[in-house]
Amino acid sequence: MDAYRPDAWHDLAVATVGATAALTGLLFVAVSINLDRILAIPALPRRAAATLALLAGLLAAGVFVLVPGQPLPALAAELGGTGLLVAVGGVAELVRVPGGADSPRARHAAVLVLLPAGGLLAAAGSLALGTGGGLYWLAGSLVGGITATCLNAWVLLVEIQR
Repeated sequence: MDAYRPDAWHDLAVATVGATAALTGLLFVAVSINLDRILAIPALPRRAAATLALLAGLLAAGVFVLVPGQPLPALAAELGGTGLLVAVGGVAELVRVPGGADSPRARHAAVLVLLPAGGLLAAAGSLALGTGGGLYWLAGSLVGGITATCLNAWVLLVEIQR
């Protein structure tokens, strides 16, 4: 079944690496153009950092799938470790916003990070067990993560101007 054959996911991984690299560039442009405004709103630097952490995690996941010939347990460990780092790093940044974890903005932003991180963890667990959907979890994580980073980049580039 293709869900457990990383070579069958090569094209998706290549597209993911390219898309996340482009979005990372967009994020840096958005932050640099609006740096004064971002720094004036205490929650936004942390939101930018969480978005960058998510992009780095998605990029890493794509690269890990592209490693030729590695055993599935190794890929599972890489995706699981990436999912944990994204979840812990992203949420740690977001709960330090004014109002803390109880802030509605922090909760919404945390969900945008946690859902893709959860998809990475589900893919890792499924690969390790050999059942449960395999890399199809990765596809959901990538779509959710890219959507979340686009929304955050939009806020940092456009909405901040309002």
